[in-house]
Amino acid sequence: MDASVRALLFDVFGTCVDWRTTVTHALHDSCQKCLSSPNHTLSPDLQSQCQKMTLEDWGRFAQEWRNTYKAFTRSYGGKKDIPFKNIDEHHFDSLNDLISKHGIQGLWSEEEIRTLSLIWHKLTPWKDSVAGMAALNTRFETATLSNGNVSLLEDLRSSSGIEFKSLFSGEMFGAYKPHPSVYLGAAAKLGLLPSECAMAACHLNDLQAAHQLGFRAVYVERSREEDWNEAEVEEARKAGWVDVWVTVEEDGFLAAAEKMGIET
Repeated sequence: MDASVRALLFDVFGTCVDWRTTVTHALHDSCQKCLSSPNHTLSPDLQSQCQKMTLEDWGRFAQEWRNTYKAFTRSYGGKKDIPFKNIDEHHFDSLNDLISKHGIQGLWSEEEIRTLSLIWHKLTPWKDSVAGMAALNTRFETATLSNGNVSLLEDLRSSSGIEFKSLFSGEMFGAYKPHPSVYLGAAAKLGLLPSECAMAACHLNDLQAAHQLGFRAVYVERSREEDWNEAEVEEARKAGWVDVWVTVEEDGFLAAAEKMGIET
């Protein structure tokens, strides 16, 4: 990593926290709770359908939910002609849409759906995230740079124990990554040039957008997170624009710190 880099900005969902396991189990466990609760009266058809849904089925449901987030943030970008919609609002609306799509209306009340939609505030960190961030904090300014809204990020920092020094959200800039205003806005809030910042993420499209604006790039592979295919990933590796590359077999943020010369 270039010695001029003073700050590391972190993608959060997938990079710092394991959203897939947390969300899948929350959906599955909440369904099982409703099925066994005397306070929930479900139709025979709905009860039969939900009883058949396995943990793997809820994993696919969770992935669909995540995919709506990706589509929403990419389509919104930095539009100024429509009211800004934050990620909590999107998660609630999209969860309702998926419940209708899967024909399981009536499984949860609106209040229960609202509570379930906020599971993204309590995601489990990867096993290396807390210790790795502590090591990286000894040398760099660290901050989130996430599309998650500010209150979500505040709750995640508290519940996960990952000690980001600052929290930056697309909400602050009225836009979502990969819109340039999000990356440049974060650098400006730190009082730094883009070249003095590095973006850390498990998604190469996020890193590419930051790199094109002058940021350095730290790629931390996470299981089942990369959207690019193998050929595109290999092309990025050969192109050399990623400054630090941590493979999925290595120890995440701890390995990143070691590659940057920090003892862990």
